[in-house]
Amino acid sequence: MSDEKRTAKLEIDGKTYELPIFSPTAGPDVVDIRKLYGTAGVFTYDPGFTSTASCDSTITFIDGDKGELLHRGYPIDQLAGKSHFLEVCYLLLYGELPSPAQLEDFESRVTNHTMLHEQMQYFFRGFRRDAHPMAIMVGVVGAMSAFYHDSTDISDEWQREVASIRMIAKMPTIAAWAFKYSIGQPFVYPRNDLDYASNFLRMCFGVPSEEYEVNPILSRAMDRIFTLHADHEQNASTSTVRLASSSGANPFACIAAGIACLWGPAHGGANQACLEMLQEIGTPDRIPEFIARAKDKDDPFRLMGFGHRVYKNFDPRAKVMKQSADEVLELLGIENNPILQVAKELEAQALADPYFSDKKLFPNVDFYSGIILEAMGFPTSMFTPIFAVSRTVGWISQWKEMIADPQMKIGRPRQLYQGATLRDYVDIEKR
Repeated sequence: MSDEKRTAKLEIDGKTYELPIFSPTAGPDVVDIRKLYGTAGVFTYDPGFTSTASCDSTITFIDGDKGELLHRGYPIDQLAGKSHFLEVCYLLLYGELPSPAQLEDFESRVTNHTMLHEQMQYFFRGFRRDAHPMAIMVGVVGAMSAFYHDSTDISDEWQREVASIRMIAKMPTIAAWAFKYSIGQPFVYPRNDLDYASNFLRMCFGVPSEEYEVNPILSRAMDRIFTLHADHEQNASTSTVRLASSSGANPFACIAAGIACLWGPAHGGANQACLEMLQEIGTPDRIPEFIARAKDKDDPFRLMGFGHRVYKNFDPRAKVMKQSADEVLELLGIENNPILQVAKELEAQALADPYFSDKKLFPNVDFYSGIILEAMGFPTSMFTPIFAVSRTVGWISQWKEMIADPQMKIGRPRQLYQGATLRDYVDIEKR
């Protein structure tokens, strides 16, 4: 990783300090500042840590300028087009694509852990019926450590493995039950004869009074949503999981912290914000008005679901997700859904407008995933919980990597203090 012959020189108050430069396998070089405070007595200042490498990792790499997302070196479009979610889970967790026998064993272990402890039902029933599903997920996942004591010792490699499988397996059940609870329907238990995505759809939309037949097009679309959101390098929620785990917290608490961070509208709520924008537009005839507002530099309005903070060219996940969106809409139709009519027309008009193409403001993965979930019948409140189901494997992979890293230290960011300096307390009668 490092090249001892290369250093950066930093001059402070006439003194020069040499800082090692590390060269990654991909991405920009990194200046090692770990000893800067000890030798020079200064910190670096980087709000949001957007220019700071907080860890070594071998899991996911993003090149925003090229529109590239790699999991263990494999392009996301290849994985989403040729693989499926549990195979990608195996890749993220263990570093290589599985053999047929390894994949069969992994799928079997996940499938056999989808049930929740029966007493966990009482956690769901303790929430108000109008509780947001993300609030339920944060609470239930955090409470898992009270039920699964045999997988909370982070120093035990086997317990870490068991905790990983449990969370990947049980997260769809937790999300589906949160949905069922919010609409007043009975919980639907998982079935071991269904694949991961089909099982989730059945638990969300099935009822005890009749059997729910999962359409393979919808199942495939859901599997792609899971796959395309599985991991995304050191984003806010992943960094939250790593920071929580650096204290030695149990894995369930760490993933609950990640879910809480994902809940923020600037992170996991993007596809929900996109659908809310489509609802605001209302009808296709109003689209030109909103496109004009998006072009107006004096208008704060912007088209949600277009462009991406990280990808400066195009979102590599969007092409595959668009294919699924087209398949789902062809299957279910949009005639009776004005939101989907607006979405399709907005997509067409924006793609035909040079303003958006010149600025690389193409529809991103959140635009298409929001359309798919709306067409399937999910309320917008379920969009982020579904994102959490997808991202769980990424969080766990990053958590396992960090726990095994001999360089791991408890996270302790520093600050640029701008407050009052030392002063004496003044008795209340003298103030």
